[in-house]
Amino acid sequence: MARSFPPGRSSRSKSFDRGASTKASRTASPQVPHHKKKEPSLEERPHFIHRPIARLALQAVADVMFDSRPADKVIEHYFKNQRSMGARDRRQFAELTYDLIRWWRRLAWLTQIPESDLHRENLWPLLAAWWVERGEAVPAWDELHDWPSKRFTARKREITTAPRAIQHSLPDWLDAIGEQELGAQVWSATCIELNKPAPVVLRANALKCTRDLLAERLRLENELETEPAPQTQHGLILKDRSPVFRTLAFQEGWFEVQDGASQQAAEALGAQSGEWIIDACAGAGGKTLAIGATMANKGKILALDVHDRRLQELKKRAARAGLDIVEARLIDGSKSIKRLEATADRLFLDVPCSGTGILRRNPDAKWKLRETDLASLRSTQSEILATYTRMLKPGGRLVYATCSILPSENQKAIADFLNSEAGQGFEKLSERSLAVGEQGYDGFYMAVLQLKPAHKSLNA
Repeated sequence: MARSFPPGRSSRSKSFDRGASTKASRTASPQVPHHKKKEPSLEERPHFIHRPIARLALQAVADVMFDSRPADKVIEHYFKNQRSMGARDRRQFAELTYDLIRWWRRLAWLTQIPESDLHRENLWPLLAAWWVERGEAVPAWDELHDWPSKRFTARKREITTAPRAIQHSLPDWLDAIGEQELGAQVWSATCIELNKPAPVVLRANALKCTRDLLAERLRLENELETEPAPQTQHGLILKDRSPVFRTLAFQEGWFEVQDGASQQAAEALGAQSGEWIIDACAGAGGKTLAIGATMANKGKILALDVHDRRLQELKKRAARAGLDIVEARLIDGSKSIKRLEATADRLFLDVPCSGTGILRRNPDAKWKLRETDLASLRSTQSEILATYTRMLKPGGRLVYATCSILPSENQKAIADFLNSEAGQGFEKLSERSLAVGEQGYDGFYMAVLQLKPAHKSLNA
């Protein structure tokens, strides 16, 4: 049951009472703090960046692009090793790093440096191109003293005639497959959305608070403004990007960061209190936690995955959320699945996929994904549908979900399963695709299937 606190108070946090500074004021209505002026984003003021931050961002970009390290882990590493960076510097650093990765191919084309010739020591021209693209003068820094501004100006006029993959900074193969599967018009619109930074969406933990109470606490305690996330029961959209993981509300398990599309997929399972649920591709447990909160922490969730490191992270998150009905278990071959045959009331399959629906959130992924990976992923998806579905009881429901926007991983995968021997006895109750940017969320697909109840023999 969600806790009921008077406005402005927390059972464990004195800072949630920050509006009351005197004994008298503590007995009155809490004061709303004076909000600081919103710090402009790098997109709003691209010239407002310090040289040391630019240098660090280029180093981080090189770590991602040349060492194949995940962008989020690289940024986290720099945060830990650059303790002197304040909140504004951290924000600039992260935004610039992601933006240079996002526009990598377009910027290289504008500078006329072949991508094969890019290396750690010659990335400054990409930063200059990024600046000029935003209508700003290139700073008079030593690293940029030989910037060929006139040549760039001429090149910039040609960008509208460049191939779509150059304009929207995509690998050629991904651009071709996107058009093939979605059609030219839909894909062109999608390309635009893929290059827009994703919003930060929170999911209030219903085991500890309501959405409204979380919004109030973040406003009073951290001066963070939010708004309800459409089509979700517990979602809040952060109006300004801020380091929410540092908040006491997060540390006390009041919320998780989870996109609205992902929240809707978890809600589609319709899990009920007291049921036996299997989350068979649990990963670090984002949807596991959402499902557990829906169940009011009553019943059982078996969280399975092939990566133990992810399951260890899930355990930490579940403890912070106050969720104790989760058992994390490593999948060790086909026997792990066979032992669970016909045990689950509901089954959640958030299968491995191309991640094309979340490229705006993970722009480095588009440079690491290969066309050959798609065939392997489709094979994995087919195998999971054929084998993991055996864990569902007759009459039970399952959700098949991906963060892909490609029909070959979504609608076609479900159609092929229903037409296969393994899919006999299943019926599709509903399916839904969210385009990238729809309702402000990531691209996502979810299908709800039901295994028909077993019929008793007339002679039984």
